[in-house]
Amino acid sequence: MKHLVTGDRNAYDRCIFQVFDHRGRALLIAGLGVYPNTGVIDAYATLRLDDRMHAVRASDALTDDRMNLTVGPLRITVDEPLRRLTLHCDADPDDPGSLSYDITWHADFPAVWEPHHTQRRGDRLMLEGRRFVQAGSCTGTIRAAGEEIAVTAGEWTGTRDRSWGVRPIPGEEGGRAAEELRTEGFHWLWIPVRFDDRFLMVIAQEDADGYRTLSEAVLVRDGHHDIQLGWPHTDITYRPGTRHPERAVVHLTDPARKPLELGVEILASSPLAIGAGYPPATDWQHGTWQGRGWRDRRSYDLSDPAVHPMATYGVTDHSARFTLDGRTGHGIFEHGTFGRHDPSGFSGYDSVAG
Repeated sequence: MKHLVTGDRNAYDRCIFQVFDHRGRALLIAGLGVYPNTGVIDAYATLRLDDRMHAVRASDALTDDRMNLTVGPLRITVDEPLRRLTLHCDADPDDPGSLSYDITWHADFPAVWEPHHTQRRGDRLMLEGRRFVQAGSCTGTIRAAGEEIAVTAGEWTGTRDRSWGVRPIPGEEGGRAAEELRTEGFHWLWIPVRFDDRFLMVIAQEDADGYRTLSEAVLVRDGHHDIQLGWPHTDITYRPGTRHPERAVVHLTDPARKPLELGVEILASSPLAIGAGYPPATDWQHGTWQGRGWRDRRSYDLSDPAVHPMATYGVTDHSARFTLDGRTGHGIFEHGTFGRHDPSGFSGYDSVAG
């Protein structure tokens, strides 16, 4: 939309795609956002390939052509709404071996509304978002570091999220509320899972004491209405000395009150604070004005987590293998836990798994 009902500088409209192989070698994350009240459009793509992260970021002035989802070398084309989209990234003309891709994303299930998401700091509304999520399959080619990777149906999965509303952009003075109403802790799970014949979506957001502020567990099957699977509870096994999940079990309940267990095995991990512009990234964050025609490419070494300490305080997208009721599926285990979280046994920001 060109004119919004709100003048809030933090108004946004954004999407994210996760494209990953079932072996756990490659995880591509790509997204694009517009920020009408700051006049910014930006996009990014990161590829986790073994222990290297290849990143492309671009930002520019927002134009009146809101149907043109292009920023620099990055482009998203809606070929058939909610059914087929194309993701494209040009290589750097000066470096033919740089990250580029051409991927067609095919929906395997209808889009699913997520719960209305709100967060406040004191009396101020800081975040209000509407979102939908969808899972599908992908075909195409990814090129990076001189290697060409075939994205083939049946061996790769694609998930995506589209959201809009109000979400904080860096650069605003928070005033007394930011100083005196600091968050003690935050725990977040966002888990879209694609099986051959069904799609499962689980969301949980909790405060420091475990109070649930957002919760969802819904199953979608072809020809059936959405089936609610109760109040999800998650047992996460962390790598000792970290908050990095290695596996998990999500406890669900079917409509007949039968317990269900969603098993999670982490395959590959992509911290969104590295390359993708999510907080608390220090080199670039979404919605910030970088000037007209800003382009940036870089590569990160992820073999030593100590090199990227801020990633610990940001959300990480993990590609994962899932099991449920005798079926095996693939999806994203998006996880972030910062500060105190009593159910996990974390007492503060420096607390880690034993």
